[in-house]
Amino acid sequence: MRIGLLAGAACALLMTGCGGGKPATAQAPVRLQVTTPADQDTVRDDNVEIRGTVSPSGATVVVRGKKASVSGGSWSAQVSLEPGVNVVDVLASSGSARPALTALRVRRVVEVDVPDVTGLSADDAQKQLQDANLKADLQTDKGGFFDQLLGGSPKVCDTDPAASTSVSPGTTVVVHLAREC
Repeated sequence: MRIGLLAGAACALLMTGCGGGKPATAQAPVRLQVTTPADQDTVRDDNVEIRGTVSPSGATVVVRGKKASVSGGSWSAQVSLEPGVNVVDVLASSGSARPALTALRVRRVVEVDVPDVTGLSADDAQKQLQDANLKADLQTDKGGFFDQLLGGSPKVCDTDPAASTSVSPGTTVVVHLAREC
């Protein structure tokens, strides 16, 4: 009997020492949603506004390490973008509740205009295209009898894509060369 009392007292001590009293109320986890832009959206600007909702409405939202503006369960943040795919991480937290984390990918498309290189030499045209972050494919058009008589170096007659066309950096521009256009 004495052993039973000692064992019961030891169990009671262990339970009170380990928080065996009232159970702690669990706080609901934070809910986070990005509403715009959608994952893998494409933009042309150098920044984008990221928006969404959060619950509880008083939660703190951090976008790429900077605190976002939160009001009534809606949040927003301006994010700078580099050319290409950008990963934007979003974290929401509220007190002791389990935080929420998400990320989205936003692709920034940068375009350049094909420079007008008509009338330039092959070397000068190639240099201008390289300066515009474009590749040159030099193609000498087969000249006729007059090209052989006139001699001299060929000049740029036209390009494909044409001058002033917007293209992605790294695009190959076909440069048509001839002595007479």
